Formats: sequence, structure tokens, C-alpha cells
Amino acid sequence: MKRRQFLTALGAGAAAATIAKPAIAQSSPTIKWRLTASWPKSLDTLFGACDTFAKHVSEATDGKFQIQTFAAGEIVPGLQVLDAVQNGTVECGHTATYYYIGKDPTWALFCAVPFGLNARMQNAWYHEGDGQKLIDDFGKKYNSVCLLMGNTGCQMGGWFSKEIKEPGDLKGLKMRIGGWAGKTLQKLGVVPQQIAGGDIYPALEKGTIDAAEWVGPYDDEKLGFYKVAKYYYYPGWWEGGTANHLLINQAKWNELPKSYQAIVRSAAGYANVDEQARYDARNPAALKRLVAAGTQLRPFSPAILEACLKAANEVNAETSAANADYKKVWDSITAFRNDEYLWWQVAEYTYDTFMIRTRARG
Repeated sequence: MKRRQFLTALGAGAAAATIAKPAIAQSSPTIKWRLTASWPKSLDTLFGACDTFAKHVSEATDGKFQIQTFAAGEIVPGLQVLDAVQNGTVECGHTATYYYIGKDPTWALFCAVPFGLNARMQNAWYHEGDGQKLIDDFGKKYNSVCLLMGNTGCQMGGWFSKEIKEPGDLKGLKMRIGGWAGKTLQKLGVVPQQIAGGDIYPALEKGTIDAAEWVGPYDDEKLGFYKVAKYYYYPGWWEGGTANHLLINQAKWNELPKSYQAIVRSAAGYANVDEQARYDARNPAALKRLVAAGTQLRPFSPAILEACLKAANEVNAETSAANADYKKVWDSITAFRNDEYLWWQVAEYTYDTFMIRTRARG
């Protein structure tokens, strides 16, 4: 009897093992995705975020979930990432959502807009404010799941072939400027051009454009702008903290096991922090090299900043009146920004200002 009970138990254990094996395999399937980016591979900060993300996903799944990364132009042009994700040409992409204001200007608000949130405020708004919920709801209209995956920090104001001292100097200027900022500058007579990163240098060199902005010293040096434009302005008031996003096709996201979804979120979150850390660490040395090479640093004058703020407020009011989605998101951002700057004024700004003065005294 005991022998029979033992054999019965052994058979039951074997059956359980047979059942458990496929269950485990099913929860960790082998998956291969493609990621298309808006950046050339030479930009190891922006495109580097894609490789960092793919590496972490692979390692966390023991190589079962592989994501192959492609630079701008290898599958689709850099400004067509959303289209490729939305229609399923690729499973995911890495981009700046303000490239898609032609579809809806609301996309700009999730990335960077004139006089908007700085980088830390962006992260706080997404994680603790309404940011993630708002982009979740909005992204559904484009068949896309949108996750934070990088921030540049405050950007530079760009490269100019001549000095810009007063608002009137902007009139007639042909400038490569991304996103919603072009709409603001149009009010001051600028002719904005939306040009992908890899195409800016030849346009500036040939004189097709008079000025161009990209990100900041580290990337701008790599792209060689200092060779064809002398004046480098700051700050990039249109991008106080530019949030980049991982866009994922909604159907493909829904197909993933919950464990894989959690891994994707974690990997994107790591890349989000890592990208800004790279910029913060690398921009100072790059700025020194640019100045040593003859670049002329110039601040935008108070008159220019005030004129641009006035124009930006007009654009936001006009767009909010015509677009309910835009108004909903912009109202959330402005309320959050105002509270954040109350805190910044008390501690952050006071501390940083003191330390900058101390550094200047040597």
C-alpha cells in the first residue's frame, strides 16, 4: 500500500512538473521588437538612450525579449516615428513628441514648450502630477503607449550667423527650431524650419537657414555647428526641460505579459535618468571646448525674453480657445509650474544663485 501511495504521489508530482513547465515558458516568451529613433547614431546621448533601454530589457529577461534599435532614416525618417508606431511598421520608437504638432499641438506640451517646466518639474509632473494620466488618455487616440525615456535638461538658445540684440533683429530670420517654439517666434517675424538633427549642418552651411537650435554644447559640438555659425545664445527658453518618450504600439503593448510590461517601464525609467545624467556631466567640458574654438557666447537680452514670453502667452491662449485637449494639459502644466517655482524661489534658486556667485569669486 505504501509503495502504491508513493508511486501515485510520484506520478502526481511529475504531472505537476509537466504542467508548470509550459506555464513558465508561456509567461516568458521569446519576443523580438524593432525600435526606430528620431536621432542619428552619432548622438550617443539621445540614441544612446535607445541602446541603454534595449540592453536592460534583454538582460532582465535573460535575452528572451530582444529590441533592435534603428537610427533615423534606417526604417523611417526621424520625424515619422509616431506614424511608424501608430500604424505598426515598428513596435516602438524613441522621439520628441513636439515633432507631431502638425497632428495636434497638444503633443508639444508633453515634450517642451516655451517657458514651460524644467527637467525636474517635468519628472514630478509625470510621476506625481497629472502628466502620465494625461498622456495615457491622449496617446490612445494615436494607438500609442507613451513612457518617459530621457530629458535633455535646459537647452541652449541656438547658433546664429549674426548677433541678435533686440526683438526686431529676429524679423525675417530663417531658423531651424523644433516643436511649438516656432509658432511663438513666428509672431516676432521668424520663419521657422522643422529639420531633423542630421540635416541641420548642411542647411546652416549653405545658408538655407540663418540660425539653428538643437540641444546643448555636447550634442551641438558633435554636429559641428560652431564651424558654420559664430554666435551661441542662451537660454533655450522654449525648452527648459525637454522630455523624450518611448512610444509603443498599443496592440503590441497589450500582447506583452505583465512581467515584460513592468520590465519595459523600469528600463525606460532608468534610461530617462541616465540620459539627463549624461548631458549634465558632458555639457560643461563641451562648452569649454566650443569657447576655446572661437564660439561667442551671448545671452538673449531681457527685451527679447519679454517679447517672446508675451508671444508665447498669446499662442497658448489662442490654442487653448480652439483645442480642448491642449487647454486641459496646459492648465495642468501652468498650475503645477506655479507651485513648483514657489518652492524653487525659496530654496533651489537661492542656493544655486549663491553657489554660482561663490564660483565666480574664484
